[in-house]
Amino acid sequence: MLTEVTATRYVAPLHSGGSVPGIVEADDLGTYVVKFTGAAQGRKALVAEVVVGELARALGLRFPELVLVHFDPQLAAHEPHQEVRNLLDASQGVNLGMDYLPGARDFTPEVAAHFPVDPLEAGRIVWLDALTANVDRTVHSSNLMLWPTFGIAPPRLWLIDHGAALVFHHRWDTSAPEKAYDFRHHALGRYAPDVRAADAELAPKVTRELLAEVLAEVPDAWLEGEPGFSGAGAVRDAYVDYLAARVAASAAWLPTCFPSREELAAEEARRAARTRAGRPDWLKRVPDLHGKPAAEQDWSVHLG
Repeated sequence: MLTEVTATRYVAPLHSGGSVPGIVEADDLGTYVVKFTGAAQGRKALVAEVVVGELARALGLRFPELVLVHFDPQLAAHEPHQEVRNLLDASQGVNLGMDYLPGARDFTPEVAAHFPVDPLEAGRIVWLDALTANVDRTVHSSNLMLWPTFGIAPPRLWLIDHGAALVFHHRWDTSAPEKAYDFRHHALGRYAPDVRAADAELAPKVTRELLAEVLAEVPDAWLEGEPGFSGAGAVRDAYVDYLAARVAASAAWLPTCFPSREELAAEEARRAARTRAGRPDWLKRVPDLHGKPAAEQDWSVHLG
């Protein structure tokens, strides 16, 4: 089971993401990025975070440690923003914390242009995203971090933020586990991801036993009350059944046709041109700041 800690200090909210996570210190002396149960995305986003994150770790991908954080809203009595206070007041009890990676940077397009990624590593990440139907790791929002371990070793890719994965569980559409997903704009598409080698390596590891172990990490309270199910155990079984069926059908959904860097650049240029074409004449003379590569940031300002 995930380690349980108790929050001792609410440091600050992170306003860059729709779920408004927060930096929290805990009684184990750790610092965590906490996603709250009271966020608009609901508890299913937290379920997806646990399932995909723990599955990534089991497959050898780098993902920050997750903990369950007992949170008392009184810790944030000093928070001046009423919307954030409302979120925190609705999050009394157990929430989800992700280990904070100090000094990590966003894997932005600007950074990606100068950072080599091994095709097999890229393939493993793409394969996991395809398996779990993660629609939120694109060239515009990679949800990848570069973190130099201990500040000495070269930076490596770390996965974060999987709340948008497992799209099937929002309507429990389990009828098509072989359904393909469009990964042409995946953040790692430019690195010629070797998804076939990744499939041969990872698919045999994703057994029903492993999936059951991962689902056991999800608190019952986040699964109870799901319409059409008799309890948390039945919901866990449904996740295991669907993901196991999807692994078995990997030949049908395995993404293999990624655009070249030149094709990606041309499409980005077309997008920028369409954006400018839709602006009024006076605004066309103003630089398109949205098309400018984002500056490298500390990871704490890019979680959502």
